[in-house]
Amino acid sequence: MQFARSKITPDIDLTAQGKQIGCLRIPHSVHRSAYGWLPMPAVSIRHGDGPRVLIMAGNHGDEYEGQIAVSRLARELQHDEIHGHLLLLPMSNFSAAKAGRRTSPIDEGNLNRSFPGDPEGTPTAMIAHMIEEELLPHFDLLIDLHSGGSSLYYLPATQVLLQPNGSINPVEKTLANAYGAPFNHVMREEGKDHSAEAARRQGALLLCSEFGGAGTVTPETLRICEHGLRRALHAFNLTEHLPDYIDAPTPPRYLEIKGQEHYVYAPEEGLYEPLVTLGDEVSSGDVAAAIHFPASPAREPVLAYFTGEGVVVCKRIPTQSQRGDCLFHLASEWPA
Repeated sequence: MQFARSKITPDIDLTAQGKQIGCLRIPHSVHRSAYGWLPMPAVSIRHGDGPRVLIMAGNHGDEYEGQIAVSRLARELQHDEIHGHLLLLPMSNFSAAKAGRRTSPIDEGNLNRSFPGDPEGTPTAMIAHMIEEELLPHFDLLIDLHSGGSSLYYLPATQVLLQPNGSINPVEKTLANAYGAPFNHVMREEGKDHSAEAARRQGALLLCSEFGGAGTVTPETLRICEHGLRRALHAFNLTEHLPDYIDAPTPPRYLEIKGQEHYVYAPEEGLYEPLVTLGDEVSSGDVAAAIHFPASPAREPVLAYFTGEGVVVCKRIPTQSQRGDCLFHLASEWPA
């Protein structure tokens, strides 16, 4: 596997059989290091012919569940346990993940808003180009692991992107069911600059996730993330056996995330008081939150309202909020 146009170079042979642990070297010339590079960790596990799977975590650097789960998988899984090729990128936007930030401190790049990228661009743009143009054409499935990061918290869910005809790809549905998260979000479309659309453009199957967040991890979200990964790889026939500790999946509840009607934003700057909790069923017109103004304590709070109906699947974490910050979003029953 050659990186024909990218300036990013692997220090391991991605075509070789066996298990290799190394990095993808991202050129980074700065004052303290004229010919330096940034080490994006990469683990290639290859054994014979079979399915080819690319798993990303750390697309946003403050989303930790996937980074831990992929690191554990890298340690535990041996090459003779698979049939095919598995490439693991636990810190996809390396600089962002190292800093524990959603975006890179080097170029403020948001990797999941940077596809298809630019081989001559900033480090984040170079990573996006490398993933879409140099890696994805060689893989059958992309699994991109996300969470709510520092500012949001999600009920654990996988996500699939609808096909152009409005249906769910049956293989992706099988993978979501095998993953066994409590919910599966059905997405009508993603931004053209997202990894989901990058996978579509390159003809790869896709499974995304949103697990927890709040700048931390919990035993339950990690269990769902890690066990689900194992089950999905088994369902995709990359692994022949499941570890004994992996329990059977519970089919997820399928929910649809629609447009802006499913999102609630802070109407003013202040301290936000949530008036609902995750998992609540709400209707259009219900009160979502109150914005308080301690600097003007006599001022009445301003209320934010839901404009759609569904299940509260995501909420903002920091209480201090500015106008335009997302406070909640919903998902409603998927009709199909």
